[in-house]
Amino acid sequence: MTDAGLLGTDEATFLAAVRAGDPAQFALLTERHRRELQVHCYRMLANYEDAQDLTQETFLRAWNKRESFQGRATLRTWLYRIATNACLDFLEKRKDRAPVPFELPDPGSELPHLQPYPDQMLPVDPQESVVARETIELAFIVAVQHLPPRQRAVLILRDVLGWPASRTADALELTVASVTSALQRARATMRDQLPGRRLDWRSPATHELSNDERGVVRSYMDAHERNDLAGLTSLLRDDLRFAMVPDPGTVTTTAKDAVDGWLSGGLFRRGHDDWRCIATTVNRMPAAGLYLRAPDDDQYRLLNIAVLHVVDGKVAELTGFEATDKPWLGLPATL
Repeated sequence: MTDAGLLGTDEATFLAAVRAGDPAQFALLTERHRRELQVHCYRMLANYEDAQDLTQETFLRAWNKRESFQGRATLRTWLYRIATNACLDFLEKRKDRAPVPFELPDPGSELPHLQPYPDQMLPVDPQESVVARETIELAFIVAVQHLPPRQRAVLILRDVLGWPASRTADALELTVASVTSALQRARATMRDQLPGRRLDWRSPATHELSNDERGVVRSYMDAHERNDLAGLTSLLRDDLRFAMVPDPGTVTTTAKDAVDGWLSGGLFRRGHDDWRCIATTVNRMPAAGLYLRAPDDDQYRLLNIAVLHVVDGKVAELTGFEATDKPWLGLPATL
């Protein structure tokens, strides 16, 4: 999505608020961009809670830099520029404090900080959402994390938001030639990370789940609640990729290895675990909230959320996340 060529009422009102030092009007005008900025930060960081923090940091920086807004760009563009650079600063600090290099050369490497994104926090207005399904799915979010931060920013600004090279260069304080080179390298990496998938992320994409996806989620939840390992296994592709975040030791690339791991880890071993499930969506993907009731408990307690990537009626990727103490997922803590 691109901004309108001429500045509108928002920009004139914003300039007036800046000149008057009016914090209430400033907040009113910037707040309406919160959700799309938060999605932008999430694409940069792959972590919902960090994206919340960096969106708030964006508004703080915007207030502190309010005198720099001269109306030569739209308010939205100005805020995206601030948010992008706030994320780049954050990534530099996260890289410095990480126990291993943050940039992950191995496509199979997991991101311990990866979190799902609750669909109820996506922008509501489809004209402003800039959230094509492919650019919020976990596969895209993980793949883009393999890019160095500045390449990541270039790819998102150019190919996801549709910014021209000149505006991207201005936002990142780069030359147009540097932006063009960074984009070429980023696209090559994304082709390696997402083989077989189209890379034209600005094309319209449906936001609705397919009948296949809804059916597979229902069957997945039913098998879980019945402790039916055979039924669950029948839903999985042989080349299933399974990961449990933030535990990097759980990554498997076949259904057999995943099932063997579930058995050795105690899942379905006793055959009488008492599960209940709720269908939901995160990252515009089908998901199930998994609730477990202990023998001495009268309530089912939210344990994990399972996110499914369904291909031709089978689960091709299954990513599990710890879900306790994460009210932002929008799931009840107990049933």
